[in-house]
Amino acid sequence: MKDKIAILGGGNIGRAIAGGLLASGKASASDIVVTRRKPANLDDLKEKGISVTGNNVEAVRGSSIILICVQPTQVGDLIAEIRDVLDPARHIVAYVIAAYEVKDIREMIGKPVPVVRVMPNTAIAIRESMTCLATHDGNDGALDRVKEIFDQLGNTMVIGEKLMGAATILGACGIAYFMRFIRAASQGGIQVGFHADEAQAIAAQTARGAASLLLQTGSHPEGEIDKVTTPRGCTIAGLNEMEHFGLSSAVIKGIITSYNEIDKLK
Repeated sequence: MKDKIAILGGGNIGRAIAGGLLASGKASASDIVVTRRKPANLDDLKEKGISVTGNNVEAVRGSSIILICVQPTQVGDLIAEIRDVLDPARHIVAYVIAAYEVKDIREMIGKPVPVVRVMPNTAIAIRESMTCLATHDGNDGALDRVKEIFDQLGNTMVIGEKLMGAATILGACGIAYFMRFIRAASQGGIQVGFHADEAQAIAAQTARGAASLLLQTGSHPEGEIDKVTTPRGCTIAGLNEMEHFGLSSAVIKGIITSYNEIDKLK
């Protein structure tokens, strides 16, 4: 990977991206710099050879792709800080920030720097992210270069920007939803006889297997459900009990509720 990458914001997702890139073998530690107000909090990355700094301006000067990974309330101040050193001929800005559209970021920058919107999830740390990307027309070259980075960190999908809010909820927030289901399944496993570590291992691997079946075969969830539900069997009894208490409805309502909160983040 020929690009030098500056990750502005060494929080959970910024750190995960840095760690995933290094683990991929497609980027060396010398190709990555991560910033944080207190660089000492990034000592674990520093020990791996990744440059860490509290100076966003210097990080941008030494890089070609800028990944902004700060909270929505911080983005205005950050862009104001780095705006003067952004060069449309040399830089691409990608950002992992809910609620802000590409046009919002371009207006803040105030010059024709290519901008790509990215939404990964925290599984990026183990190179298993589902990352969605979007940009404006005319920035295909920039999109391809940013996509190349995230292709090393899991699966990617280029989508229309109008769907990025939905992608944030289903893909990024979705990690928490699936974690909660695995936790609940583990607790059920404890109640029927397993120790906590055994229950979690079984539940997590079963969830992984279920997801892998869909990804590798392209089958529909209901088709796979039909394979393990028999007349008057224990699987259908459990499924029906979950549905009586609103499993599917609760998940759908939760996703819609999360989606409706996005505009409040700015």
